[in-house]
Amino acid sequence: MTRVVLAGTALALAAGAIVLLSTTLGAEVQGVALLGAALGGVLGLVPDRSPLARVGGFLVGLAAAGLGYVARAAILPDARSGRAVAVVLVVLACVAVTATTRRRIALWSMLLGAGALAGAYEATYAADPSNILATVPTAATAVLLTSAAGFLATAVLAPVARTGLADDELSPAERAARDEAFRADAAPAPRPTPPSDVRQPSGVAALLDSREA
Repeated sequence: MTRVVLAGTALALAAGAIVLLSTTLGAEVQGVALLGAALGGVLGLVPDRSPLARVGGFLVGLAAAGLGYVARAAILPDARSGRAVAVVLVVLACVAVTATTRRRIALWSMLLGAGALAGAYEATYAADPSNILATVPTAATAVLLTSAAGFLATAVLAPVARTGLADDELSPAERAARDEAFRADAAPAPRPTPPSDVRQPSGVAALLDSREA
């Protein structure tokens, strides 16, 4: 509980610092400060996979969403059907990466990255789709800066991560290491040995002691 409170406090301070530094970081950063910091905080707090795997999934999802916007601007119709196809393609791309990596890159982390870019960029894209090559890198940079601040503010204080993988998704070496760790945890503690200088009672003394008891 204490770790969560400390992580949340650090996240709040990081989000406030982002807004205060927005004149230096760029005006776009201020508009997505809470969005990026919150999603970065989720990325740091969820105890699933390693921090590197979570960050990798977030970046993959963000890139997939960016390519989805490029597809909307270049080849898909500017209509509801085009937006629907783009959304389906982005989500399927994330699912394909999860399947290819055998869930070592979590689907939720990729969806988090895709949603971060969509939330930060959709209004800008709708205002001027033809200027996508100039605007999407700016939006992606703002999301990366704010989410990185949220992630760093929470990752150190977050709960310990677990693998989240089923037994058949682990390699033989990973299963052996896991089983060895389980055996070490389940092994009974060794009994303390009596000091060597303590003399054990003789047979007669033991008999007298038992009668007195």
